[in-house]
Amino acid sequence: MPRKLIAAIKEQSLPLNDESLDKMIEAVGEARIVMIGEASHGTSEFYTIRAELSKRLIHQKGFNIIAVEGDWPSAQAVNRYVKGYEEEGASARDVLIKSFNRWPRWMWANEEVENFTEWLKEQNTSLDKKVGFYGIDLYSLYESIDEVLNFLSENPKYEVDLEHAKKAFTCFEPYNRMPEHYALSAARFTDECISEVSSLLSSLRSHEERYSDKHEEDLNVIMNALVAKNAEAYYREMMQGAISWNIRDTHMVEAINELLKYHGEDAKIIIWEHNTHIGDASETDMKNEQMINVGQLIREQYGRDNTFAIGFGTYEGTVIAADSWGDPLQVINVPPSKLDTWEGQLHAAGEEDKVLLFTEENRELFNDWIGHRAIGVVYHPAYEAFGNYVPSRVGSRYDAFIFVNRSQALRPLEK
Repeated sequence: MPRKLIAAIKEQSLPLNDESLDKMIEAVGEARIVMIGEASHGTSEFYTIRAELSKRLIHQKGFNIIAVEGDWPSAQAVNRYVKGYEEEGASARDVLIKSFNRWPRWMWANEEVENFTEWLKEQNTSLDKKVGFYGIDLYSLYESIDEVLNFLSENPKYEVDLEHAKKAFTCFEPYNRMPEHYALSAARFTDECISEVSSLLSSLRSHEERYSDKHEEDLNVIMNALVAKNAEAYYREMMQGAISWNIRDTHMVEAINELLKYHGEDAKIIIWEHNTHIGDASETDMKNEQMINVGQLIREQYGRDNTFAIGFGTYEGTVIAADSWGDPLQVINVPPSKLDTWEGQLHAAGEEDKVLLFTEENRELFNDWIGHRAIGVVYHPAYEAFGNYVPSRVGSRYDAFIFVNRSQALRPLEK
């Protein structure tokens, strides 16, 4: 297999440059959803190249939504900034540092995102259809509860919804704003208590027309209620042995659908998430554990012609990560990949950065099962052979792939 795969890579790959990125945009065709991955949450090139692709998609293909693997309330501060909803005077750096205050902050409070945010704000001053920046993750349980209650409290005309919200969120009061405390105790909750949050979301949705669309207030209240409902389920299942991963990715797809619905039939969305979320799980060994992900569900719901998934990888370099959850960030050396891995094969085919476009004609050349590196916010290079490689059929997992032979660590705004 190695020689055969190396030969296929040499034959089919393109040098990573402006011309190959343009070819990738051309290959997107009429797809309404483009998912752009990353092999880590701490690699500079993944962020900068993803931003360059997004710029092209906005200007050449009319994409107007960016949805990221981040919390809704934090990303909303960025959305308000790039759309000019906030008062003048703030900078992208100020917004990112203030808004992304949950660990791992470096994922979004970094120089790479800062540069793109300033670019997006500038572009929006001349675009007929302003591009939004939204978070689709569900970790912001308490922040989203606060957002809903504050909005309804500040608008007395929504008193019925406010009383409903207060009742629904009473379940969370005893847990000292600590989701893990809630998760440990959730097994004792009654079905009635759990269903209150779902009932609240249904009620808010049925009253959507009452909310002002000024500065997307109507979208904000619905999305925060959606986060609260799904975060409750996520933390409850996390401590009961169920597959909380599926709840999280299903939530992100639900959030994507809400964004597309809100922005209308001609809306087009760019999704920024880790490869493990946007690369079709059914083409990996994740399916053996009954795990699904955003990439798989989006393909199933919208069809292959309406979606396009771009994966990333690196052979060696440095990355921002931590020793354990909540620990201080570090610049960690990424060791060279072994020859029998996807990244090792890409390196063996030539040390230059490269692009692969997968089509119906060449997918099978890249569909033998092979380990594909995935680095998270917690990373131990010494043990990566035992857990950082996801067996994959790469040619079918993605529609295109970008390889950076030697990559550099992300540049956090605060150490």
